[in-house]
Amino acid sequence: MIDLHCHMLPGIDDGATDLETSLAMARIAAADGIEVTACTPHIYPGLYENATENIAAAVAAFRQSVAEADIPLQLTFGADIQIVPELLIGLRRGTHPTLHGSRYFLFEPPHHTVPVRFAETLFDTIAAGYTPIITHPERLTWLDDAHYGWFLDAADDGAWIQLTAGALTGEFGRRAQYWSERMLDDGVVHILATDSHDPHHRPPILSAGRDAAAQWVGAEEAERLVEDRPRAVLDDQPPSSVLPPPAQRGEAPAQGRSKDRRGWLSRLFSGS
Repeated sequence: MIDLHCHMLPGIDDGATDLETSLAMARIAAADGIEVTACTPHIYPGLYENATENIAAAVAAFRQSVAEADIPLQLTFGADIQIVPELLIGLRRGTHPTLHGSRYFLFEPPHHTVPVRFAETLFDTIAAGYTPIITHPERLTWLDDAHYGWFLDAADDGAWIQLTAGALTGEFGRRAQYWSERMLDDGVVHILATDSHDPHHRPPILSAGRDAAAQWVGAEEAERLVEDRPRAVLDDQPPSSVLPPPAQRGEAPAQGRSKDRRGWLSRLFSGS
């Protein structure tokens, strides 16, 4: 498996605090069957002032430590880039890294605030030749039926959607699990990733999310979520060559473009 979103680098953001923690995370990832991890620290102006140069240096140093510890894990990098006005400028200048130097990059919406130029920013990056991978939309506190269509539209327009493996297994609560399952059912999920931050509360476990996804989309598509499409990202393949199957897309009502989920909502709030 390939994990394209992980905060494993030591002391660079709110992920691993030190090298010992980072190595513990690397061991967990390797034991889970992850062969490649993309180290993707936050880029959040005013809070995490990371850029390609310091991230690359941190990965080089950590790669040596992983090799010395004899951990069978390959490392590459990108960044979890917050939606900010200078996002496209940073991509073009190379100060904001894409994943493994490809056209794909992690596009992080704010967790608690509805972004003002969400669709416009996506359009600008896609028009410039990049493919934004929207990170963990299922965990956004502002996601509701009124905003769900934003993500369906984004997928239609060429953006990719990444779910958190732990959200599918209930590690982030029933609400995040519900939205994860709904997006899978609507056929708009491209990849799963761990978004791991530590070895205990948010470990780099991808297999459990893959297995949970298989209950909704089948084993073959679940493998694509953690192997085929992440590999396509690393190989910088065109997005059109590895899109999700359109089995259930386009079958929904126009308003919100989502099928009736009243049964799911009842299950969500009834405690069953």
